[in-house]
Amino acid sequence: MKLARKLTFVTALLFYASAALPQEASDSVAPEGATELGGYVLNADIEASLAAKSAGKSVQAKNWMISAANPYAAEAGASILAKGGTAADAMVAAQAVLGLVEPQSSGLGGGAFLLWYDAKTGQVTTLDGRETAPLAAQPTLFQDENGEPQKFFDAVVGGRSVGVPGAPALMQEAHKRWGSASWAGLFSRAITLAEEGFVVSPRLADMVRGDADRLSIDATTREYFLPQGRAIEKGQLLKNTSYAESLRALAGNGVAPFYTGRIAKEIVEKVRNVPNAPGVLSEVDFSLYSVRARDPVCAAYRGYEVCGMGPPSSGGLSVGQILGMLDNYDMLSPEDVTAWRMFGDASRLSFADRARYMADSDYVPVPTAGLIAPDYLRERAKLLNTGNALENVEAGMPEFDHSLNLSDDEAIELPSTSHISIVDSYGNALSMTTSIENAFGSRLMVGGFLLNNQLTDFSFRSHRDGVPIANRVEPGKRPRSSMAPTIVMKNGKPVVVVGSPGGSRIIPYVAKTIVAHLDWGLDAQAAVSLPHLANRFGIYDVEEGTSAEAFVEPLTKMGFEVSVNALNSGLHMIVVGDEGLTGGADPRREGIALGE
Repeated sequence: MKLARKLTFVTALLFYASAALPQEASDSVAPEGATELGGYVLNADIEASLAAKSAGKSVQAKNWMISAANPYAAEAGASILAKGGTAADAMVAAQAVLGLVEPQSSGLGGGAFLLWYDAKTGQVTTLDGRETAPLAAQPTLFQDENGEPQKFFDAVVGGRSVGVPGAPALMQEAHKRWGSASWAGLFSRAITLAEEGFVVSPRLADMVRGDADRLSIDATTREYFLPQGRAIEKGQLLKNTSYAESLRALAGNGVAPFYTGRIAKEIVEKVRNVPNAPGVLSEVDFSLYSVRARDPVCAAYRGYEVCGMGPPSSGGLSVGQILGMLDNYDMLSPEDVTAWRMFGDASRLSFADRARYMADSDYVPVPTAGLIAPDYLRERAKLLNTGNALENVEAGMPEFDHSLNLSDDEAIELPSTSHISIVDSYGNALSMTTSIENAFGSRLMVGGFLLNNQLTDFSFRSHRDGVPIANRVEPGKRPRSSMAPTIVMKNGKPVVVVGSPGGSRIIPYVAKTIVAHLDWGLDAQAAVSLPHLANRFGIYDVEEGTSAEAFVEPLTKMGFEVSVNALNSGLHMIVVGDEGLTGGADPRREGIALGE
């Protein structure tokens, strides 16, 4: 029986109008717009299954499951799992394809954070594949001649914003630790698609059209996305032979060509020779790069352990803080405005701590344990015991064995990001969020892939009133992230594998989805589809065109400033239960869940 006949599917039929990228960025703007799904021709069986599952029901499976942001990528990972590969093997195959068919979001030129649950040992491991700043980078990297922060896109576009990519090293490290399939074979599907062509999705076509001016600054980027001056179109077959060459180099030689060979040289040359915005990356920076294995950050919630990524990501800590505060209250139901009032203010309190304390812990002491200590969160939760929005939100004083004098962060974070959730037939679970930062990153292209602009996740200011900012630029440092790949544990075993793109809104997206499942009993597809309400810095964002708009008036009466926006997450969730696996993919994007 063909693999396609053995798979069950759920697709996210996108119900929002297409949206071009914003011309001027701020941290309140979603990094990517939404489009409709269509144009994929994988095979007749899959097309039939996509149509049959368009009602939005969760996928059911017994043996394994993958939920990923693009049908091509999900299918590539599924084919590996069906052959007995591990979740690490499937991740490599899926990520290689994502870098081709969803190049604006992630790829070889970016970085990632990964959580792994090992079924044999029962341990959760996290791998940090975040980009690093060049050794020549200074705290004033994104300041003008007067010491003032640059405008966002002035900093983003060009070589200055590019950090040393970590995704290839992370892929190899995960495979080395937990893979069982041949490394070279994991790139076969992506190489074939790159050489023979893939069907351009409406999402990619719309985003290229909306960012055509910035994509034109680099000749290589322009020739690929805007051949003969015309943006690629949905439904057309697009080839990328340069990407196939890069993948062949990785398949045959591991990541050595990327960090100490030809690819590293080409990236450095490109970055350092951008007119008007050259970067300071060097080949030494590439040769020094390494993936870091770090301790997971696990917070208690309703008798579960919610495990995520620690610094330099703020995702695990901030999600844990939100849930840790809410653990002191009954969240009632998704129709109850009181639940959303508490959720919104718990998020604001966590973001206040995030701005003050969270950064690369290799450079700045971070009170990680204190920030998620139950006693600390219990005290912070007392602030939620009111009928109205909090008037003032400030960072707390978590217990810590260092004295700190830090100022609040000032960083714009608009990651163009993707997420993969996988459970394999051996019981291993993987949650990985992967990114090049802003949509299309730095807009520079080398070897068939885009280079990141992750250094703009640093604070553009280094100090405030003479007090240093934790997330300031420093040589070799990793910029703070909001990526929040998450595995929820119960009695030492995974019960939920989830994550999302979405800039700093990733944190409330993931926290809300966990509440939706654990508190409100929603299944995987219903949980990722639930309309968004997100409050980070004081303004309560409500998802336009959804039932969430009913909360605008009551939240306003409670004292919140409310804004109705398109909130385009990309949640991918797998629930592990007694009867097997249940999966869902965010209806706001083009991902699918596949299982057997």
